[in-house]
Amino acid sequence: MAKRGKTVRKPPTARKAPTTRTRAPKEIDLKKENATLRRELAEALEREKATQRQQAATADVLKIISRSTFDLQKVLDTLTESACRLCDAFDAVLFMREGESLSFAAHYGPIPIDVTKWPLTRAWTNGRAVIDRKSIHVQDLQAEKAEFPDGYVMAQRMGHRTSLTVPLLRGEEAIGSLTIRRSEVRPFTPRQIELAETFADQAVIAIENVRLFDEVQARTRDLAESLQQQTATSEVLQTISASPGELEPVFQKMLENATRICGANFGTMALYDGDSFLTVALYNVPDAYASAQMDKPIRPHPKSGLGTLVRTRQVVHIEDLRTQPPIAMAIQPLSQCPTSRGPAPSSSSRC
Repeated sequence: MAKRGKTVRKPPTARKAPTTRTRAPKEIDLKKENATLRRELAEALEREKATQRQQAATADVLKIISRSTFDLQKVLDTLTESACRLCDAFDAVLFMREGESLSFAAHYGPIPIDVTKWPLTRAWTNGRAVIDRKSIHVQDLQAEKAEFPDGYVMAQRMGHRTSLTVPLLRGEEAIGSLTIRRSEVRPFTPRQIELAETFADQAVIAIENVRLFDEVQARTRDLAESLQQQTATSEVLQTISASPGELEPVFQKMLENATRICGANFGTMALYDGDSFLTVALYNVPDAYASAQMDKPIRPHPKSGLGTLVRTRQVVHIEDLRTQPPIAMAIQPLSQCPTSRGPAPSSSSRC
């Protein structure tokens, strides 16, 4: 009889649960590094764009400075506009120092500016920046009543909040201030502060260029006038030496040079004998005027220019002869001439 064999049942094999794939630490680090690099690249590109905008604005300002030697206002207007735009401000305003006050010079932007002149004190940001010769950055001027009482009132009235004021420094001297403002509480970044200071430096360069140019022009005018005077003196001396004993050509040359150098249209010269004036030279006068005055004694009206000249023995300058009494009946047509100037003891007319 065959033995029935036993069936041995094997225990069921446990199924393996599906496993989730875990990323290797190196892969995670690589993704983080890529994200960081992308962010840094974007920031670098943005900084590069900002630098390019700054350089372009600076180049524009320098071009205007070089082309607008005679027009300081145009340069200051351009500087305030550039400072406002590139510093992401709502507006920009520039003040210049005049003694113990700051006077309005330029403005760009929608925030109103109703201050034309204000005392140079520490009670407002512009005054303090000039006095301390350093930048003043206030996050909310409407919350700084105790620190800047005047500035607080201005901020309440005009509506601005964040303010940055940079002094215009010429060496150790502050000659003005540049302020950029926002009508919200949003402080300026260090880069924007640095940029505003750059524009302030450019404003000083422009102001100095105009000042130096004006000084050179004034010096040139002085030299030209001195040369004219020396030439006129030389001509008179030549006339004297060429006409010994003759006064008429000397008087004529003196009057001619005086009229030309002073920019007058015509001139007269008269001598005073203690009672009346007698004309001794005429230059470029109308014929009717010459015939009415030449060889005729003139007794001046006491309140006329000649009368004042006799009484005071001082130079008399009349802006409009039509407002004066007639010099004398013999020369009433002179009242139609608007300007006269006469040195004692002779007289000359200018119109």
